[in-house]
Amino acid sequence: MINIDFEMFDPQPAYDFHGLKHLLRQLFDSDSSLFDLSALTDLILSQPLLGTTVKTDGNESDPFAFLTVINLHEHACHPAIKPLSAYILSKSASNPALHTTLKSLLSPDSPAQIGLILTERLINMPVQIVPPMYKMLLEEIEWALEEKEPYNFTHFLVLSKTYTEIVSKLDEMEIRPSKKWKKQKQKKAETFYYHPEDEVIKRRVGDESVAGFKFDKEGKAADSKRAFSDMGIKSQGLMMLVGKDDFGKLVADLEGLFKP
Repeated sequence: MINIDFEMFDPQPAYDFHGLKHLLRQLFDSDSSLFDLSALTDLILSQPLLGTTVKTDGNESDPFAFLTVINLHEHACHPAIKPLSAYILSKSASNPALHTTLKSLLSPDSPAQIGLILTERLINMPVQIVPPMYKMLLEEIEWALEEKEPYNFTHFLVLSKTYTEIVSKLDEMEIRPSKKWKKQKQKKAETFYYHPEDEVIKRRVGDESVAGFKFDKEGKAADSKRAFSDMGIKSQGLMMLVGKDDFGKLVADLEGLFKP
């Protein structure tokens, strides 16, 4: 067994650009080409006192995970946020209740302040790194408010991904059509979570505040992505709206379930 020590840092503009951009590309999956990820990365790095990166080889190494929050209202006209907000509103239509809520909250004349939580990590990173990142974010927001920074959020919107198992092309070649095969195809696909904490968040906020969605560029990804899908995995987007009063409770949920 190999023991690895994880260290947590503030985002570092001098070292983290490429690592964060890579993780953002992973988060948005095949739809990543729809956004200016360089501008989004720069925006994240412009608020270095908010958010956390996780590294294994010191401050100057690449991040293996990150978590941050962006004020969608404060940065509504930012070239990275404007299309992202439109995308979020469009994709929320898969849940009419959430779509109606977000349409109201994201309205220019709305007094609401939505904090967009962006977080991603490399595969096989332990879930135990998640509660400290959320707890530090909660503390950083409190400190920022003392300094009159624009982080008095009324809601938090978590973006993430899920996946379903699909029949691989290899399986399709081996299995010839039959009544049994047709029944298998008709079964509703079960949703799995890349990040175990997402299931906890979903339970906390309830189905009315959750929307799963298909990626626009589905089926048009790079060869490596198609190869991944051919192994029986189909990624989908996920968004979850958390009220301000529930956010602290959510952090407590995570700390209780995913202890070091």
